[in-house]
Amino acid sequence: MVEKENIVDGVHSHGRDEDWVKPTEPAVLEHLEWFRDQKLGLFMHWGLYSQMGMMESWGLSDEDKDWSYGCWDWDESKECQRQYRKLNRSFNPIRLQPRVWAETAKQCGFRYIILTTKHHDGFCLWDTKQTDYKVTDPSCPFSEHKYSDIIRNLFDAFREENLGIAAYFSKADWHTPHYWAPDRNVGGETSRGANYDPAAEPDRWQKFVDFTQAQMMELVEGYGPLDVLWLDAGWVNPREKEDIRLDLLAAKARSVTPGLLFADRTVGGLYENILTPEHAIPEHPMTSPWESCLVLDDGGWGHSFDHRYKSARTVVHLLIEIVAKGGNLALGVGPQPDGRLAPGAIRILSQMGAWLEKNGEAIYGTRNCAPHAAGKWFFTRKGDIRYAILPLAEGDASHGIFLIPAEPEGGSVHRITMLGHPAEIPFRRTEAGLILQVPVSGTLSVTLPETPFALAFQLE
Repeated sequence: MVEKENIVDGVHSHGRDEDWVKPTEPAVLEHLEWFRDQKLGLFMHWGLYSQMGMMESWGLSDEDKDWSYGCWDWDESKECQRQYRKLNRSFNPIRLQPRVWAETAKQCGFRYIILTTKHHDGFCLWDTKQTDYKVTDPSCPFSEHKYSDIIRNLFDAFREENLGIAAYFSKADWHTPHYWAPDRNVGGETSRGANYDPAAEPDRWQKFVDFTQAQMMELVEGYGPLDVLWLDAGWVNPREKEDIRLDLLAAKARSVTPGLLFADRTVGGLYENILTPEHAIPEHPMTSPWESCLVLDDGGWGHSFDHRYKSARTVVHLLIEIVAKGGNLALGVGPQPDGRLAPGAIRILSQMGAWLEKNGEAIYGTRNCAPHAAGKWFFTRKGDIRYAILPLAEGDASHGIFLIPAEPEGGSVHRITMLGHPAEIPFRRTEAGLILQVPVSGTLSVTLPETPFALAFQLE
C-alpha cells in the first residue's frame, strides 16, 4: 500500500464533490477533460524565499509566524521581515537553463507545469508593468541576464516540449500599498488579509482590484496561451469582503483564451474548476476534477538546504493511488537558488519517469474504475480497457503468482497482459479472485525487475 507517513492534513482545506460547481461553457468543459487526462504536474515554488531555503512568503505575516518555519528569529521578526524585503537585490539565478528544465520534466513523465509567477510577498518573476518589485527591475541583479523575464522563457521552453502551462498567482500581495497600506502597518502586527476595511475605503480597494486584474491579464495576454490560472490566497474572496471581481476577470481572460481553467482554490463556486487538496489525498474517489498537491522534498514547497526527499517508490505509489481515485498529482519540486534543479531531485524523478515510460498507459488519460482498490491493488480504466496496478514494497515480486481479489467494473475479464510484455498472462478465476501465473521461465517468460515499484496489467 501507499506509504503515508508524510501525507498529513493540509494547511488549506479543499472542496468536496458535492460542492463543486460544474461550468457551463463547452470550451471549459472540454479543457477540463484535457486536464483530467494529464495526471502528473510539476509544481515549482521559486522566488526570493528560495535563497534562504525557507517557507515561501509566510514569515512576512505575523499571524502565521507560529507555524511557518525556516531561519526566522521571531524575537527579531520585524528585522527579519525587513531583510526579506531586500532579497530582490540578491536574487540572481545565473545558472537558469529553461530548456533543461523543460526537457527534464518531459523525460520524467510530467505533462504540465505549475509555476509561481508571484507568491504572497508580491515579488514578480515576469516583466510586469504594475510594479518595480520584479525580476526585470534594475534593483535585481538578474535583470541583466538573457533569461531575466523568467516566466516568458520558462513558459516558452515548456510549450516547446508540448507541456501544459498553469500560472500560479497569489491574489494577496503583501508588497503593494493597495493591499497592505504602509500607514496602517507601522509598528503593528501583520496578518494575511488587507490591513484596512475594503468596504470602508472602496477607492483604495478598487486600486487593488485594478492592480490585480491588470497583472493577471498581463499573464493571459502576454505569456499565454495558459491552460490554468492557478489562484492562491483563498482568503481573498467576496465572503471575506475582499472581492477582486473574478467574474469580470474570467470573462476578459476567456475572451482571449477560450476554455481557460481557473483554480480559485478553497473558495468554491464557478471559478474553482479544479479542487486542490494540499498535503493530502482524499479518502475516497472523487468525480470532479482535482489534483493532490504534494511535495517531493518533505522540507517544503520551495528549495530546502536540508533535503528530505521521498523515494521514487513512494512517489510512484502516491501517483497510483491518486489516479485510481480520479485525480492528478501536482508534485512540488523547488529549484535551487542558482537556477538549477537539484541533482537529488532529478535522480528520483528520473526513476519515476522510467516506470511511467513502461507503465504510463495505465496512468495517463485514465478515469475512475470501481472498485478503485481491492486489497493491495488499484484499478483504472480507459474506455473498455481496464488496468490493475499492484504497488510493490522493496523485495516483492520474487515469484510470478499474483491474486487480483476483485474484477473491476466493465464485465468479465477474458484476457490479461502485463504492460511492456505482449504475451498473454495465464490466469484462472476462483472464489478468491483472479490468480495470475506470470511465466518467469520458458520461451514466453516475463523478466520481472529486481525491485519494481509496481506492476501494471491490462484487463480485457
